[in-house]
Amino acid sequence: MSEPIKVAIIGSGNIGTDLMIKILRHGKHLEVGAMVGIDPASDGLARARRLGVPITAEGIDGLLAMDGFKDIKVVFDATSAGAHAHHYERLKPHGIKVIDLTPAAIGPYVIPSINLDDELDADNINMVTCGGQATIPMVAAVARVAKVHYGEIVASISSKSAGPGTRANIDEFTETTSLAIEKLGGATRGKAIIVLNPAEPPLIMRDTVFVLCENADRERIEASINAMADTVRGYVPGYRLKQKVQFEEIPADAPVNVPGLGKLSGLKVSVFLEVEGAAHYLPAYAGNLDIMTSAAMACAERLAETRLTQLEARQ
Repeated sequence: MSEPIKVAIIGSGNIGTDLMIKILRHGKHLEVGAMVGIDPASDGLARARRLGVPITAEGIDGLLAMDGFKDIKVVFDATSAGAHAHHYERLKPHGIKVIDLTPAAIGPYVIPSINLDDELDADNINMVTCGGQATIPMVAAVARVAKVHYGEIVASISSKSAGPGTRANIDEFTETTSLAIEKLGGATRGKAIIVLNPAEPPLIMRDTVFVLCENADRERIEASINAMADTVRGYVPGYRLKQKVQFEEIPADAPVNVPGLGKLSGLKVSVFLEVEGAAHYLPAYAGNLDIMTSAAMACAERLAETRLTQLEARQ
């Protein structure tokens, strides 16, 4: 049996720590070779040390200087959009695959249920955003059946699950998610909204997807949505439809005004989702963070499987 692929995680906050624990508990072909932070007192670095994971509090410079750096094949970046650009420039000369969990979007957008296998050769892949990971598969599911004119998503997350990184990147969230609705979801025009819900006790992540598409068979659209939900649930167990898919016909004599597209008729499809976290490190209500780490881990596992298959073929 081939050795697992060694990975490093940059960012010892909530997302990075949850990802580390996921890999340690459930990684099939992955081994955490380094946890990287900039705060020596962070809980993530303390947990990594206790779990026997090599650590550095010197950021990207510390990672590059670690004895085991030469064995690292994949690096997850769970910091911020601004920091990621610097990290990627430092890592690029070393031929390391980078999985970007920030909204920096330097590399191609990747959502495992839509296009992972198409982007395995990219040296930097972007995980879009939590809202994008949850909702864009639903837009793409509709687009498999009918042309999608417009896709709008509203991601509602608990304020308690929105750390400094999330709050600092809200503009990037809306821009990156909107573009990904078009590029991966297949919509002519996309729009994204994020809501930080201060409710107590905290509510789990809830998402609403509105799609305006050409008229098509409603049963086929619903079947496509349910099949896509099953696919996402394969790597995010807490992902589920909150209720049945809703349909509303927009007649030609009473079209709706769509920003940037003018007045359109067709079929409005509404999908209501919720994402419950696995509670590996974060509370179960933090499904917005769980879906990011689960999707990123699914990408790395697929990269590792591909690499291991290639190595075994050469032996």
